[in-house]
Amino acid sequence: MTFPIPWVGLKAEWARQEHRVRQEILEKATTLVIKVGTNVLSDAKGRLDPIRMAELARQIAELQLAGKQVVLVSSGAIGAGVGRLLLPGRPTDLPGLQACAAVGQCFLMRAWEDAFSPHKLPTAQILLTAGDFDNRPRYLNARNTILTLLEWGAVPIINENDTVSVAEIRFGDNDTLAAMVASLIRAPILVLLSVIDGLMECDPHTDPNAKVLKLVPEIDDAVLERAGVSKSSLGSGGMKSKLKAARMATIAGTSVFMAKGTEPGILQEIFSDQEKGTHFLAKEGGLPSWKRWIGYTAQPRGTLRLDAGAVRALLVNGKSLLAIGITEVKGTFHKGAVVSLLGPEGNEIARGLSNYSAIDTLRIKGLRTEEITAKLGACAYGEVVHRDNLVVLSEG
Repeated sequence: MTFPIPWVGLKAEWARQEHRVRQEILEKATTLVIKVGTNVLSDAKGRLDPIRMAELARQIAELQLAGKQVVLVSSGAIGAGVGRLLLPGRPTDLPGLQACAAVGQCFLMRAWEDAFSPHKLPTAQILLTAGDFDNRPRYLNARNTILTLLEWGAVPIINENDTVSVAEIRFGDNDTLAAMVASLIRAPILVLLSVIDGLMECDPHTDPNAKVLKLVPEIDDAVLERAGVSKSSLGSGGMKSKLKAARMATIAGTSVFMAKGTEPGILQEIFSDQEKGTHFLAKEGGLPSWKRWIGYTAQPRGTLRLDAGAVRALLVNGKSLLAIGITEVKGTFHKGAVVSLLGPEGNEIARGLSNYSAIDTLRIKGLRTEEITAKLGACAYGEVVHRDNLVVLSEG
């Protein structure tokens, strides 16, 4: 479905159509990823709130009984460590954050086990790092493990391995991780639960009458600009990180719902289609698993800057990337590595698998295809990045 009108102030007819789409998505989805933010799980002093966790576990158990399979991406390890160590606030240095995560992780899992125990639902802890998503075999192993746990009726509880990973602590309070997990298992729905009602049509601090947007058809740059840069007291993410994660998920084909996790019965209200929170519409068709990995999971090993003609060929004409359109090569990468493709101004427009190593790409940049043989002794590929192995991220 397309919406040829602005996402703010949808006309009644479009709203009715969206309602039907929303109903269909909620009814057909059998696999869900639910991300719960730190402040949803913690009290004002940073300690885990067992009552709130029990309420969330009850709601997830009801979804399971209704035929849904739920993967839970849970923040809270660092926040739990802060509370357990009686610290005055969240540390700002990396060793302090990792130490809090080490202390808090066991308490977080124990709390979830206690919360799910009355419903006879076994829980499974899965700690992931960027390397698990970046490496294709490890990526597939993680996928197979999660899907097997779901088949066995367990609730996989996923968190970042904060104690050993630098990048994950900066992901944005598990928002990006949740989007990557949804892509990993091809879940049709991702639910982001935080302490806000959803995306507001304007800043509620300046306009107390601001309303929650029920539908956002597309998360474009204008939507991202509306997000503030505020962060919660215990978590590490703000609205911008949530919107970036939601955009990643929707482009890959996952519908995203953002709602207030502290509201009792919120999951039942979402899945009974009471239009709670904000619905970010999935891009029609989505992406196949292979391209999801290329575009939104694997970390680029290098960058290729392109001229305007190459950008036009990729974005307008749907062509592959040829050597003649490359103006700059950065990074150290081998043949088959994921590379980031930049426009003339340095903005990322796509990612893809390189047919050449960094050294060879540097040697042939700016050359016509028929000139590659003279430079390398052979022309193994006519394209540096073939269209089939390329994912467009931005329209320029």
